[in-house]
Amino acid sequence: MRTPKTRCYRNGDLVDEGFPLADVSEHLADEGCVVWVDLCSPEEADLDLLAEELGLHALAVEDAMKLHQRPKLDRYSDHLFLSAYAITFSPETADVETSEIAAFITDRAFVTVHKDPDFNIDAVVARWDSSPDLASNGVAFLLHGLLDFLVDGYFEAVEALDEQVEELESQLFEPRSDQEAVQRRSFDLRKSLVLMRRVILPMREVVNTLLRRDVHLLPNDMAPYFQDVYDHVLRAMEWTESLRDLATSVLEANLAIQGNRLNVITKKVTGYAAIIAVPTAITGFYGQNVPYPGFSELGGFYSSIALIVGLSTLLYLLFKRNDWI
Repeated sequence: MRTPKTRCYRNGDLVDEGFPLADVSEHLADEGCVVWVDLCSPEEADLDLLAEELGLHALAVEDAMKLHQRPKLDRYSDHLFLSAYAITFSPETADVETSEIAAFITDRAFVTVHKDPDFNIDAVVARWDSSPDLASNGVAFLLHGLLDFLVDGYFEAVEALDEQVEELESQLFEPRSDQEAVQRRSFDLRKSLVLMRRVILPMREVVNTLLRRDVHLLPNDMAPYFQDVYDHVLRAMEWTESLRDLATSVLEANLAIQGNRLNVITKKVTGYAAIIAVPTAITGFYGQNVPYPGFSELGGFYSSIALIVGLSTLLYLLFKRNDWI
């Protein structure tokens, strides 16, 4: 387990940070203090210590240890348990990577738990430090900073995916494009969009639950900020849905284009086959071993050549005018 990150705010001012877990109860003894603790790959003993001090429910602690939860917000008698995901998108591989984070939310304590060491918790701290005027709102301020960071990550990933889908659209009608690569990329992007939908869709309910008045978590000053996060989640969700439909359309259009190209090729091959059938038929007729006009004469040879060239040219011009070849 990495060294826990800790902070203590008193009346909106940062008064202490980097203190050991054993001092959490000491800070909470001051009624004006709010404490934040971040645990990365915690040991069970450390989480049990916090659970005992903060009165955390056993089921919530179990979920935090196991993770791999669906984005959700569980309500207990005196605290909330949040499970959410951060999203990053790689344009090179078209893969979406997720980092799960859990949070215990009490009246004066905010505890975040994650197993991914690459989760950028420092960016969350920077988000808090950029809005010191909101720190007086306590735990609601800390929770908003975390959710705002996660939702902004959703927008960055969706925007990057949008650019990839647009690039894929431009490749559809290029005459020398690799259709197999386009089809594979379409599948990869659609798979990433489905994964993003699994993360973003439940977050809508999470933020909506926080906005409900019966949760008694949000001060009036923070309500507009959480409403803004909710609006962003809705926009990200709608954007993801439209991109998923668009990626499906690109995939279907690619298959239709391949079918059309195959029809064109078949049409041209059939046209040339019809032209080739003319000399085949004529040489077959003149290859008979029975007497006919011009048999074994030079005139018969010239007449057969004339028929081959004339009829083949006529068919070629006819097919060319009708765009069959």
